[in-house]
Amino acid sequence: MAVPAPDSPGSMTQTAEPPAAAVPARPAKVRDPFLDNAKFLAIILVVSGHLIEDLRDVEAARAVYLWVYMFHMPVFIVITGYLSRSFTFSSGKARKLITNLLLPFVIFELAYSIFNWLAGNGSLRVSLLDPYYLTWFLMALFAWRLSTPVWQQVKWPVAVAVVIALLSGTSELPRELELNRVFGLLPFYVLGLFLKPEHLELVKRPIARYLGIAVLLGALVVAALVHRRMNIVWVYWRHSNDFLGVSDLVGTLMRMGLLLCAMILVFAFLAVVPTGFTWFSSLGSATLYAYLLHGFVVKAFDYLGWYDLRWLHTELGVASLWMLGVAISIGFCTNPAKRAFGWAVEPKMPWFFTPLTKPKRN
Repeated sequence: MAVPAPDSPGSMTQTAEPPAAAVPARPAKVRDPFLDNAKFLAIILVVSGHLIEDLRDVEAARAVYLWVYMFHMPVFIVITGYLSRSFTFSSGKARKLITNLLLPFVIFELAYSIFNWLAGNGSLRVSLLDPYYLTWFLMALFAWRLSTPVWQQVKWPVAVAVVIALLSGTSELPRELELNRVFGLLPFYVLGLFLKPEHLELVKRPIARYLGIAVLLGALVVAALVHRRMNIVWVYWRHSNDFLGVSDLVGTLMRMGLLLCAMILVFAFLAVVPTGFTWFSSLGSATLYAYLLHGFVVKAFDYLGWYDLRWLHTELGVASLWMLGVAISIGFCTNPAKRAFGWAVEPKMPWFFTPLTKPKRN
């Protein structure tokens, strides 16, 4: 906003308007604690879920693992879609797409491949088209965000995304680019794109919290009942119906059920998230650090043979690793971790880009 010019020195009157230096600056954008709280609690599910993966010979671990994997990534994807609603191909946002997703993908794809090689697990193999371990999410997010303007033009975007997800399960798509996963989880991103603040207000109501607790606990009970009979590969969203040994009809019905259950669990999870500022709200802004870095801890457990410790394969061992996951999540979301690894997770490369041009004023 332009500041009115002060009176000239010869003016007979004094204005009550403050000088330009006294005009208050536009207030900084305040982060929504609800979304940060949700992201931090979700990253605990991701980290702890990965840590107990090799303990699934324990009944409790297998049930909790199935429960977590039903909705932990869909939560992140829905929130990511919601925060991507304003994405355009403007120069500033395009640069963030490169520095916040593409470059970290390359860096951590290399880092995990080298880590695996140094641990003695085969020769050094780097393939940017075949994401290693958890780096698939960065590649998928890059593709989903690029597609944002397209979904904003579609009349029934969520329905179309669901159809694409179901059709993707009828073929074993090339492993390159994790296409089965990208298409299979697409509905959650598109759903997030078209959520509005008033939709989130619905899950913040007290009655929604009670319903959310009931749904999450009920889902945990169901997971405890079915985990012995259900192929866990279904919740990875990375293989075709034929690979899973079912017909396309059965596979499509199964995927429809998984999509519906995951969406219900996503909103149940959001309903139990604290809405105001908490001690971990600030940590929620750095969940990408915990996501990308915790894999080195999980892999180290595997490489060092610690999963062979017999006491870990007990309920106490499962609980201990779960709590370790909580501690790791907190540690990697703190400022010291951001200072130490910011160059890799949020690289700054101003020298790589042309100067930004300011929009012309009319």
